Amino acid sequence: MKKFIKYIASATALASILASCDLNLVPINSIAYQEGGRLIETQANLTNLENGLLHSFRAAQMGEYSIASEVMTDGFNATLDYGNNYGGIHKTDYNFTSSDYYVEDYWSTNYSGIKNYNIFIAAADNVSEELVANARVAKGEAFFLRAASYLNLARHFGNAWSAATAATDLCVPLVTVYDQQAKPARATVKEVYDQIKSDLDSAAVCLAGVAGKVRADRPTIDAVNALYARYFLDTHDYAKAAEYAHKLIDAGKYTLASTAAEMTAEFVNDRGTEPIYQVFASLSEGTNSSNVWTYWSSNAEHGEVFKPYFLPTQTLVDSYDTGDLRLEAWFDNTEWVQLNGKYYKGEFYVFTKFWGNPALTSSLRNGRQAPKPFTIAEQYLIAAEAELAAGDAAAARADLNALQIARNSGLTDATVESIRKEWFKETVGEGLRMSCLKRWGIGYSGRPMQSGAVNVLNSGDVYDGKVFKSDDYHFNWPIPSYEMKINKNLKQNAGYVNE
Repeated sequence: MKKFIKYIASATALASILASCDLNLVPINSIAYQEGGRLIETQANLTNLENGLLHSFRAAQMGEYSIASEVMTDGFNATLDYGNNYGGIHKTDYNFTSSDYYVEDYWSTNYSGIKNYNIFIAAADNVSEELVANARVAKGEAFFLRAASYLNLARHFGNAWSAATAATDLCVPLVTVYDQQAKPARATVKEVYDQIKSDLDSAAVCLAGVAGKVRADRPTIDAVNALYARYFLDTHDYAKAAEYAHKLIDAGKYTLASTAAEMTAEFVNDRGTEPIYQVFASLSEGTNSSNVWTYWSSNAEHGEVFKPYFLPTQTLVDSYDTGDLRLEAWFDNTEWVQLNGKYYKGEFYVFTKFWGNPALTSSLRNGRQAPKPFTIAEQYLIAAEAELAAGDAAAARADLNALQIARNSGLTDATVESIRKEWFKETVGEGLRMSCLKRWGIGYSGRPMQSGAVNVLNSGDVYDGKVFKSDDYHFNWPIPSYEMKINKNLKQNAGYVNE
């Protein structure tokens, strides 16, 4: 039998550890061990490795991992000062290629995490008797993190689920066992989603005794149920999607922010009541920054000013009712904005949902928040969408209205359009818009500018006039060029040229 030296990221890793899908690269700050040997020797060793797994997942949260897919859609316009940051994917023209850094990073960071989860899962049962219980919990976390990572990869690089074609549509390589020499081909959408379900089933067993709590900083059984809800929504099992969403809604443990103070606690100070899983963040370790929306800096003439790369579209701003807590909390038109060599105040909105937690910066706000990959707000949206699709409009309206009441928004009937609009309003900036449009099989026509911002925004067919059809091939991101070069078994997504 071949014997490989295996490497798993230690908890001391300071940044995203990039590794190719074929696992040829050796991570910095890693622990090496021989296949068949014992990786987990002591509780301290187990704790460090477990923290390393959680770090691997955190590395793929927020920052570019949500920004890229957001600016691809209809919520934001590029300012004249955006410097072509995310330009290729914002314009989705010939500039969007398989070598774009956010495509490479999304792929490699998720697969780097999957490498670590695979190694830990394989080693978790080879422990001394006193470590069995704790290792089992950590193994459940690894199953959960692998399932979440594969769902994210599937949503970006594979076709949306279709029962008629899932067994033949290409998705991403399915790697569940460490092998430095492997050159895996792409699995089908069905194979990848089947693996996600299998991992969730395993996580549910291992984490059955790990009760959820508000802002849990590691996976719990509640986080497993939240990911089940996403999985079943994607695979069109609407009864199950609603069932799992309501496991969390009906428990009453996680509550929606319904006042201005609660919105500040939730989205500024990371002390809210909505997160089912809130990834650990600290001043010393930091998180990925989302400051393309704000860029907050000091200025001799006007003090502190916004210098955003992107502004919200008029479509996004107009989607909120007057008095909606989200409009008041996530959009600002009271501070000075410096764009195109001039200063503006009160003429247009800046998107401030991820302006930054002051506790995570030593000076000016820097767009760093504790990532919240699973929240109760999303569960209300999943439940409403699934219930309407299953034919229960009354249940769908109840869940939709519960979210609208909490946000002080006007109440609506549960229709396909109203639920889709609520997804747009509620999850803006979280990196879910692209996967929503893809799941619904729709595109968009235009990115209307805020009327007061026409002098600071780029205009033209690839900017405010962008038309993105429902069958646009860009909904499937390109397989990264580096992967295509080193693994000849991979097939590129339609529409892209290998570089």
